[in-house]
Amino acid sequence: MDDAAQTHTGWTFLTNHARVLAAIARDPGVRVRDIAAGCLLTERAVQKIIADLEADGYLAHSREGRSNVYTIPQGTLLRHPADTGPTVADLLSLLAAHEDDARTSQGRERPRQESVDH
Repeated sequence: MDDAAQTHTGWTFLTNHARVLAAIARDPGVRVRDIAAGCLLTERAVQKIIADLEADGYLAHSREGRSNVYTIPQGTLLRHPADTGPTVADLLSLLAAHEDDARTSQGRERPRQESVDH
């Protein structure tokens, strides 16, 4: 396990709710099992977080076959009164932009090996 995935004690900048919502924003059809693995949580914890987010209007889901597809309603505001102004979508776009930047910089550090057919 790499350093980023090791258990961390103490406080963190993002809550587990924010991590789960960001994972869903990246892939609206993501499975609870995959969210749990990516966020270093149990599946039960992720299910509880999803229920919290749905109960407070930050997330909705629909069924497509045997799978859930999640939607994040537009215009939802951050919960804390000190955070008035930006929306949940604004926060998620910042997290997504950071993830895109990280992928791009990793690509520069380690060029992809492309197969060449002769």
